[in-house]
Amino acid sequence: MARTVKHAKLDSRTARLKLRKGRQPHWQELQPQNHLGYQRQKSSKDGRWVLRRYLGGGNKYRVIPLGLADDDADSDGTKILSFDQAKSKALAMMETPDGDKKIQRITVRQGMALYVAQKKRLGQSVADVSSRGTAHILPKLGDRIVSELTDEQLQQWLFDIAEAPAQNRPKKGVVQFRPAPVGEDAIRKRRATANRVLTMLKAILNYVYDKGHVSHRDAWGRKLKPFPQVDAPPVRYLSIVEVQRFYNRCESEFRPLVRGALETGARYAELARMLVADFNPDSGTVAVRKSKSGKARQIILTKEGAAFFKAHTAGRAGSELMFAHADGSPWNTSEQRRPILEANKNAQITPPITFHGTRHTWASHAVMNGTPLIVVAKNLGHRDTRQVERVYGHLAPGFVVDAIRKGAPKYGIKADKKVVPLR
Repeated sequence: MARTVKHAKLDSRTARLKLRKGRQPHWQELQPQNHLGYQRQKSSKDGRWVLRRYLGGGNKYRVIPLGLADDDADSDGTKILSFDQAKSKALAMMETPDGDKKIQRITVRQGMALYVAQKKRLGQSVADVSSRGTAHILPKLGDRIVSELTDEQLQQWLFDIAEAPAQNRPKKGVVQFRPAPVGEDAIRKRRATANRVLTMLKAILNYVYDKGHVSHRDAWGRKLKPFPQVDAPPVRYLSIVEVQRFYNRCESEFRPLVRGALETGARYAELARMLVADFNPDSGTVAVRKSKSGKARQIILTKEGAAFFKAHTAGRAGSELMFAHADGSPWNTSEQRRPILEANKNAQITPPITFHGTRHTWASHAVMNGTPLIVVAKNLGHRDTRQVERVYGHLAPGFVVDAIRKGAPKYGIKADKKVVPLR
């Protein structure tokens, strides 16, 4: 008869450190008679994950090593595994007839864990893919075998996301839903969101394919199409008059952060991490050490922008945060929402803008003033001009005409007076 085990808490480092060291693993049941185990011997500082598979015939089991636990080092998805990664690997092995040798039937959940781990190794942000993946990918696709996915399944999954109501940030662990999409613009927004999640899913599945876990990608390749023509309408940006009115109605401790955004086009998170030492008064630039893509960049400032940063950093230590609350504490995630709403209300900005609207404002005026799109793209942190052209290209027709007439080749060919036109 197969044994029963005491269910151990293994899903956090803190909980695992409280467990007794020794040769015997601590177990959690995954499926009846199959268990995920954690073992940390007295002579080792790192624990390891194991899978115990029931072979039948009384108490016959096979214990299979999975990898080290992420007790002291961050998980990498292969040799060092978090609890979720170890659980996904164990479940995938249990689905594989010869699963004690290698994973042949990798799940979407496991593929996402490997993809997220790779992005972390590259220093790239994983917040968006983790949050959207948890909300939209894992609930319906997480436990599906990648090699068994079909384009019909994925197309239906995409439709379901577009038809479902949008989610707000969870409050006390409970997901809050907005009203179901009604009207053309609401439907367009949900389809645009579905397309963004589809892009993430394809990136995860392509990573799994590139690593050799599956032999084909027919299900998510050419057949799986995103919703067409759902790009956002022209972005909302502030006119120069609105900028002055909006800035003057910002709270005093919020005002420098807004000014920094208007002078750089930087994202809120980039500004919140910025240090005083990131401003270089000699070159008139400010450094973004870590952007959304994980790459650093130098933002070129105007004379007005450089003068602001010079005054804002005067006499301050280079290790201080460039923008902070009055008490020196950092601007944390979402703390910009309340003051930006109040500034919109007090300045009578209609329609109101979000903090990201300051980025659109910088880029829109730069394009309208004739700044080359590649320069705008570099300052914003884009690899090329495609995103800038898509979002701001409609603002630059006059600049394009002037640039072509000024820079396109002039051949100096004189008209041949002997040529007679055909009639």
